[in-house]
Amino acid sequence: MHKGAHESELWIRRFSPAADPEIRLICFPHAGGSASFYHPFSRELLPPVEALAVQYPGRQDRRAEGCVTDLTDLADRISEVLTPWTDRPFALFGHSMGATLAYEVARRLEAAGRAPGALFVSARRAPHRNRNDRWHLSPDSDLVADLKALDGTGTQVYDDPELLALVLPVLRSDYRAAETYHYRPGPKLNCPITALTGDADPRVPVDELRHWGEHTTSRFDLHVFPGGHFYLTDQQAHVLRVVVDRLLGVGAG
Repeated sequence: MHKGAHESELWIRRFSPAADPEIRLICFPHAGGSASFYHPFSRELLPPVEALAVQYPGRQDRRAEGCVTDLTDLADRISEVLTPWTDRPFALFGHSMGATLAYEVARRLEAAGRAPGALFVSARRAPHRNRNDRWHLSPDSDLVADLKALDGTGTQVYDDPELLALVLPVLRSDYRAAETYHYRPGPKLNCPITALTGDADPRVPVDELRHWGEHTTSRFDLHVFPGGHFYLTDQQAHVLRVVVDRLLGVGAG
C-alpha cells in the first residue's frame, strides 16, 4: 500500500461508500468525539451524498497516537490528507470544535484551488468570536461536570472509572486545542456558510452564530433547532434535510 492510501485510511472513515455520489460531505467531530459520531449521517445521506468522517489521532483505533494539541497544525495535516477526496464536488460539516477545524480546512483548500461547495458549522462561535475559556486546565471533576452540562457523552461514561480514564485525556487535549486556537485574519471564504445550533445551547448563544456570516462573500443561513449543544442527535432528520437541500440546491433562492 502506498503512503497516501495508508494516510487516507488513518484519517478518513467511509462508513457507507457510494459508487458515484453527486457530492461528498466531509464531517469533523467535536472535542472528545470520534468519526463514529457521524455513522448515522453516512446511512441517511445516501445515495446522492456520500458522508466521510475525519478520525483525529488519539481515539478509538488511533488511541496509540498522540492527541490533538493545535488546531492550526491539525488543519494543515487534514487539508493534505483530504486532497484525494476533492476530485468531485464536496462540502464540509463540523460540530463544535469540529466547526472551527472545518473552517480552517476550508480556508486552506480554497487557497489551494480546491474550494468546497459549502461549509456547515454547528454549535460553535465564529472564529473571531472565541472566548478565553480554560477548561483544559480544570480538574477532572470540573471536566466531567462540563460534559454533563453539554450532555455530549452517555451517562455510562460518568459512572465507569475505567472508561472515564480513557475519555478524559482525549477530552482535555481537544479542549486545549480548541481553547488555545487563535484566529488569523485573512480572505473571506467564497463558499456559502450554513450555521446550525440548538436554541438551548448552554455554551453558544444563538446570536453568536450570526457572526459566521462575516466569513463568506457568498450566502449565509442560520438554522435554529430545539435542543442543547448536541441538538443534532435528536434533530438528525431535520438537520440532514437542511444539509441536503443546501447541497443539492433544493429550495435555494
